[in-house]
Amino acid sequence: MAFTPRGPEASFFEVLDQHRASLLAALRRGGEEPAGSGMRLASSSEVLSSIEKIIQDIVTSLARNEAPAFTIDNRSSWENIKFEDSVGLHMVSHCTTRKIKSDSPKSVKNFALILKIFSMIYKLVQSNTYATKRDIYYTDSQLFGNQTVVDNIINDISCMLKVPRRSLHILSTSKGLIAGDLKYLEEDGTKVNCTRATAVAVPSNIQGIQNLITDAKFLLIVEKDATFQRLLDDNFCNKMSPCIMVTGKGVPDLNTRLLVKKLWDTFHIPVFTLVDADPHGIEIMCIYKYGSMAMSFEAHNLTVPAIRWLGLLPSDIKRLNIPKCTLIPLTKRDQMKLDSILKRPYITCQPFWRKEMEIMADSKMKAEIQALTFLSSDYLSRVYLPNKLKFGGWI
Repeated sequence: MAFTPRGPEASFFEVLDQHRASLLAALRRGGEEPAGSGMRLASSSEVLSSIEKIIQDIVTSLARNEAPAFTIDNRSSWENIKFEDSVGLHMVSHCTTRKIKSDSPKSVKNFALILKIFSMIYKLVQSNTYATKRDIYYTDSQLFGNQTVVDNIINDISCMLKVPRRSLHILSTSKGLIAGDLKYLEEDGTKVNCTRATAVAVPSNIQGIQNLITDAKFLLIVEKDATFQRLLDDNFCNKMSPCIMVTGKGVPDLNTRLLVKKLWDTFHIPVFTLVDADPHGIEIMCIYKYGSMAMSFEAHNLTVPAIRWLGLLPSDIKRLNIPKCTLIPLTKRDQMKLDSILKRPYITCQPFWRKEMEIMADSKMKAEIQALTFLSSDYLSRVYLPNKLKFGGWI
């Protein structure tokens, strides 16, 4: 017999429902990004034409006895990044560029690698086949040296052509997990039901999933896999039913971010993050909410500015009397990361976030979510999260 989850009484969700109503009102007032402002999926013929034009430019340069070069938007400079509360961090339309020259000893190898990956992408698109970034790396691992080189070149090409990675027929291997009240169809017609006891892997083709169905009242993004698994063991999804849980197992991969964005765009339910009360956890939350510098060229497809910080808040440490023996001193690297986040443009519109980070900076201490187990082994799922969700304990 099928098990039907029994969540809290309807009154439990009153504050959550009010929050959702305010989010929907903000959308109606135009608080969301303008329609069509994101990077659209380009057709195969458009991608092929764009690559052919770049190769034609190289041939023209050679015919003129000029050394060909690739001109790439500089994704590592804050002067090329603009912040908008409704979008997050995205690249300005006219940004500074860098040249990858074929006649420079410093960049000639990178030029050749970009050309090689362009060739591989062209064959993939032309034959309507797909490959993962890992597949591309292993075509010649000695030449590429490491996976990061391939990843950066693929992002550069995506940025150069102004198309999302999916249009290049390159997929990422998903590391994220999803559980709770969600059903959908994958591109090949496979039916996926996330309501089962074990979590489901985030699909590698988010754009291809369809017929998404949920009655979830909220989506909870959990920073760490260990916390996610503990919540599953505690039957959290059923106790708080209907809800959805997602983890990117630390810094989220592209597919996990695309999934969170798709769930927000499709259902407009409240989205919360549960991260460690440390600079690394805050950084991960910021990536989901506002994006990253490295992927700022695709921000409109990835960011969810409606995300709220549910926990663990630095102020919770004192409020809950979490003992000092469970806290960890901030390292020099932690303090540098915290200072860096405090200087970012989006913190000016998040005074409550700033206050929490200042509490952390003043105390010079950080805490993992596991510190709550000192209060009781199931305190997180039995007390902390239900109270936060019922009484609106997010910022």
